[in-house]
Amino acid sequence: MNTYTEVDTFVGNHTLVDPDIYQLWLEGNSAQEAATALQQKGEKLLQFPPRLMDQWILQMDAATQNMVISKYYEFDDLVMREILGKKLSSRQRKDLDEVSEKTNFNLKSCRRQFDNAKRVFKTVEELPGSLYHNVKSNFYLPDHLAKKYSAVVFIAENRFETNKRKLQYLTFQDFYACAMSIMTHWKSPIEDEDATADVEREFLMDLRDLRCLLDKEKEHKTGVCQKLRGRVSERIYSEVEQNFKVYSRTLINLAYGLNHNKELRDLFIDLVEKYIEPCKHLNWPLNDMKAFLEVYTESGVQLDIMKLQPGLRTVWKRYMDGISGCLIPMYHN
Repeated sequence: MNTYTEVDTFVGNHTLVDPDIYQLWLEGNSAQEAATALQQKGEKLLQFPPRLMDQWILQMDAATQNMVISKYYEFDDLVMREILGKKLSSRQRKDLDEVSEKTNFNLKSCRRQFDNAKRVFKTVEELPGSLYHNVKSNFYLPDHLAKKYSAVVFIAENRFETNKRKLQYLTFQDFYACAMSIMTHWKSPIEDEDATADVEREFLMDLRDLRCLLDKEKEHKTGVCQKLRGRVSERIYSEVEQNFKVYSRTLINLAYGLNHNKELRDLFIDLVEKYIEPCKHLNWPLNDMKAFLEVYTESGVQLDIMKLQPGLRTVWKRYMDGISGCLIPMYHN
């Protein structure tokens, strides 16, 4: 019994000519000289990942290309923490020897990481649409790395203060968590195609309306104390019961001022000075703080005024979810 196998074949007679290699030959370069030039150019291709995907010089499969790009754009959290909040300019690049000395990372590595952050920032800062997708599509980065660069760009774009002395205890991962929280709750989600690199200005203006909660302080306190009893230690419960006004007004007054650029830029230092340091002084356990913020948010949502004004309830929930997502990772020694 004969069996037949069908095979599709394609025959072509077009010769592929790499214009860069051809130009090097025209210029009279030897094979070794051309190879050296191409090797140097190959490194430069990493600065423009889409070009690396389309070139013919370096024969790599897709998995290898992705690995090479990912490794080139990976950064060390210690180095990026020192870069974070600084203006991404040539002048700052000259001071990277201090970063190298402080972090014990090679100066060339620090320069590569600084240049990558600057390149990503300059590429996407003016682009419309999702910050996350702009980073990912322009640099072919894996999800986790695209999100980390999104946080770096977001902090730089909004000029958040990260370098004051009282903020030095915070790590890159702390600021990354804060940036993700703010991007998620105070602007369009990072996966949203309509998102931008800025905090939503209309939302910041709406935060001023939360001042009406000061008139509902007694009702709010009653709801918080009812839900909080048994979830925190008696010491912390007594502290909240006696000083609810202080904790509540700190958060609400902070919200009221965020529509001003300086207040927004100083968000992290304000959280440390006005909320975190007082709680540390009273030895609040982290779990008790988490419980308080959860109950405080939930009780605010259930106020009668919130039921009558669904828009206000949405603003309150967005604000408290965002601020809680900052306070919790920032609350450590």
